[in-house]
Amino acid sequence: MDPAIQGALDTVYAEIMSRAPEHDIDPTLSRVERVLELLGDPHRAYRTIHITGTNGKSSTSRMIERLVREYGLRTGRFTSPHLTSVTERIAVDGEPLTPERFVEVWEDVAPYIGVADRESQEQGGPRLSFFEVLTVMAFAAFADAPVDVAVIEVGLGGTWDSTNVVDGEIAVITPIAADHERWLGSTITEIATEKAGIIKDGATVVSAQQRDDAEDVIRERALKVGASLVREGVELEVVDRRLAVGGQLMDLRTPAGVYTEIYLPLHGEHQAHNALLALAATEALITGGGALGAEIVEAAFADVDSPGRLEVVRSSPTVIVDAAHNPHGAEALVAGLEDAFDLERIVGVVAIMGDKDAEGLLATLEPVLAEVVVTRNSSERSTDPEELAEVARDVFGEDRVHVADRLDEALQVAADLAESGDRIGVGSGTAVLVTGSVVTVADARILLGRG
Repeated sequence: MDPAIQGALDTVYAEIMSRAPEHDIDPTLSRVERVLELLGDPHRAYRTIHITGTNGKSSTSRMIERLVREYGLRTGRFTSPHLTSVTERIAVDGEPLTPERFVEVWEDVAPYIGVADRESQEQGGPRLSFFEVLTVMAFAAFADAPVDVAVIEVGLGGTWDSTNVVDGEIAVITPIAADHERWLGSTITEIATEKAGIIKDGATVVSAQQRDDAEDVIRERALKVGASLVREGVELEVVDRRLAVGGQLMDLRTPAGVYTEIYLPLHGEHQAHNALLALAATEALITGGGALGAEIVEAAFADVDSPGRLEVVRSSPTVIVDAAHNPHGAEALVAGLEDAFDLERIVGVVAIMGDKDAEGLLATLEPVLAEVVVTRNSSERSTDPEELAEVARDVFGEDRVHVADRLDEALQVAADLAESGDRIGVGSGTAVLVTGSVVTVADARILLGRG
């Protein structure tokens, strides 16, 4: 990259990062609404699919975007967090904004953000947060492109998430589980209530199979606002799935019919369920619930990727990265490993944020890991390795836990442990699994040359 462009991007990123972090919620939409009003409400210039849930949001977003784009419509995709560069969060026609374009968008919206910042501070409030600024930038970039459809992933929760200024005609809710309890509530009912807040008047809701308490909340919200409800386990079903080279073949049932022999180049049963939601959401958008063209569905799904989700980033030894950061995500990870990989010995590298359920995540991973190396990632919120090791020893026992202060050291320790004895080389049935946080995965991908 041109040094001048890199410098400009670094300057913009530093300015955005100087603001309140995205996990620091101030429950109001007023600041984002004010900036968008000043900009002429760019978020109303295109149709919107809005996505929430606990796990699977980014993968489902990528699948929806790819399906919509295969129909020849221009797309915007807003997802979080990013793996390598902040520019990944805002994509037009499947491609992240270039650094130059990211800087241009910031320069376009910065004066209006400044106005909203000053007005908020005059009333004793804060400036726009990191995530609020990125939300505004995404909506402005999509309007300027212009796109036909925007696929918008919430940052956290739903009701008070800054993306909830959109009137999504399709609301997608992936499985709801415990996470971010500090901000969303301590019960599934409370968490589901926050997430169901994205359901708008007259929308179509596409919901994963949920726990009864979460489904009750979603159904009540849909009834209250006159939204139609399409549910996995009722109107939607993964009829069958079979392993295939590099992924899986799926038979998916929607209200429009059964799609058979659909290839998806992603590992794990959970990705088939994400694909089911994506298919139903795209049906609702494109045809109002009718069937999509088989050739278009096949081409779109075959071209889907989801970096950092059961992704093999190196061989000899095999290194797999997965962004699971809570027990529910770890359950899907474990099932995916057992489903798609023939491994006899897996050594984990785990770094977890301080506000996460470390014990629950480690306990879920314990049956599939021979040993674990606990470490830290590049975030200031990362749990101290020694503190994490205390939790890990309670779960794994003293002899199976190793500590490394840096991720690069942890990767080397894990590789040595995985290939100890006679287990050396490709096809040896050994692997290193890096998990615990999106930041951990992002750091590992950069260290391993995949950033």
